[in-house]
Amino acid sequence: MHFEGTVEIAAPRDRVWSFVTDPTQVGQCGPGVESVEAIDATHFRARAKVGIGFISAKFVADGEMGIVAPAEIAEVKIHGQAPGTAADATARMHLSDGGEGVTNMAWTADVSISGTLASVGARLIEGTANKMIAQTFACMKAKLEG
Repeated sequence: MHFEGTVEIAAPRDRVWSFVTDPTQVGQCGPGVESVEAIDATHFRARAKVGIGFISAKFVADGEMGIVAPAEIAEVKIHGQAPGTAADATARMHLSDGGEGVTNMAWTADVSISGTLASVGARLIEGTANKMIAQTFACMKAKLEG
């Protein structure tokens, strides 16, 4: 599945960059995220409970943050597993200056899910994912714009 969008954040780019490249900060905004642990400067491990339809799963995910262009483009790759389910995601964020004190973030995410959660169907998964994405960005905006 492919997701993409743009978000306008009323905060300077350096502050947005520091936030989005820190998995422990972003993790505080992820629905169902229980913990995020930094392994080293680029690797992290997260635990989350995700529910789609009538199926709920506890994931352990390993991630890697990559800086493509400092203060502009970052990419994160995540592989998560739950009993009977696996998920892989690659997300890319591109920051640019908007109006005065505003940062624009264009983002894409490609996600593949296999196993039990995949059996509930792509339409249900997409709807849940879109809701979770909206909640995540609303939280990030609240933290950065406050």
